Amino acid sequence: MDVITSILALALTLGILVTVHEYGHYWVARRCGVKVLKFSVGFGKVIFSRTGKQGTEFAIAAIPLGGYVKMLDEREAEVAPELLDQAFNRKSVWQRMAIVIAGPLANILFAIFAYWLMFVVGVTQVKPIVGPVDAGSVAAQAGLMPQQEIIAVDGQETSSWQDVNYQLIKRLGETGTLDIQVKAGSHHELAITQWLSDAEEPNPLKALGFSPYRPTVPPILAELQDNMPAQQAGLKPGDVILAVDGQNIQNWLEFVVLVKANAGKALSLNVGRNDSTLDIDLIPATRTDSNGKSMGFAGAMVKAPVLPEGFIRTRSYDPFTASVKAVEKTWDMTVVTVQSIGKMIQGLLSVKNLSGPITIAKVASSQVQAGFEAFIGFLAYISIMLAVVNLLPIPVLDGGHFLFYIIEAVKGSPLSEKVQLMGMKLGMTLLLMVMVVAIFNDVSRL
Repeated sequence: MDVITSILALALTLGILVTVHEYGHYWVARRCGVKVLKFSVGFGKVIFSRTGKQGTEFAIAAIPLGGYVKMLDEREAEVAPELLDQAFNRKSVWQRMAIVIAGPLANILFAIFAYWLMFVVGVTQVKPIVGPVDAGSVAAQAGLMPQQEIIAVDGQETSSWQDVNYQLIKRLGETGTLDIQVKAGSHHELAITQWLSDAEEPNPLKALGFSPYRPTVPPILAELQDNMPAQQAGLKPGDVILAVDGQNIQNWLEFVVLVKANAGKALSLNVGRNDSTLDIDLIPATRTDSNGKSMGFAGAMVKAPVLPEGFIRTRSYDPFTASVKAVEKTWDMTVVTVQSIGKMIQGLLSVKNLSGPITIAKVASSQVQAGFEAFIGFLAYISIMLAVVNLLPIPVLDGGHFLFYIIEAVKGSPLSEKVQLMGMKLGMTLLLMVMVVAIFNDVSRL
């Protein structure tokens, strides 16, 4: 079921973003008078097709890993004399530049719209209050302490953990100091050296040695699922988990960790019920998480804790302010994406961070399940990544074609077919190498 959900989430995510991207090419091509022969979302066998009034075939294909817009072009097939003025290759270099740049631009505009929608509807934020700090960690050495609220990182205001993580991710692979300012006004300088440059899945907070504050949840059962291990063992709502295998339990998370780590193994519980204590044996069932790992499951839930005032807040903005913030957010995420690619090229970040369709499918599935806000934010970010990658000056990609046309505009004539073909071959080879590394990373994570 998880596999099916991931595949559907991948198809939905890429289907939306590819349609946006290709529609950008299509829309500008039509405005430039180019005849579009086919608009396809996906590759391979066509599962749906219809022909528009202008003679364009609109198709959905079976493999949702891309798409294309096929235009009338003398370089690909013979063109009837009466249609020559509608051929792509007959258009001015400026028109061709506009057509190839339109796809990535459409993705950027879509990201702005997605963020605007988020800001208008409302963004849920968790106040960045520091939780446990590991003894001897970089954070502890810098004097960071539990219960402090982070208000800025490297001078940039942070009102949520998302803001904090964003500022920290900008520093991946770097050497120097991180300036973390807390609400009391004090600054903490955290030293970093080639920070997380070789990490496969960087976790900035964990690497610095602290985690977000979370309210303590007492281990008091509130609800039991029918025919699940907790109910079958004899546990009841209102029971307090006092100890597991002789280990005292102070909060619900400690109990959850032990249950997950002991799938199919008997756990000896000491339980408080009314004014007495009971010894109960619990054997957690086994289930597989979204990453394919087996873990224990008891089928017991606790009452949601009362959160401190202002701990979670939802901020919404009027349409104009949301527009400004959406543009700022899109710009920031674009800069981070470009910087990350640059750091990979320089060797400051590991290529283990490259991800392919499997990882995108898993993340898309989790974001769909997390709700509207999470999925829209994910769509916006992937749309930005798609735009940035397509703008790289690599032949085969939009950015490579754009580079060819810039050279043509400067020198007054196009590059020779031999040079363009060589560039295409090199670009295809480079692209295939990147794809192999990305898919290898995906499989390794499985």
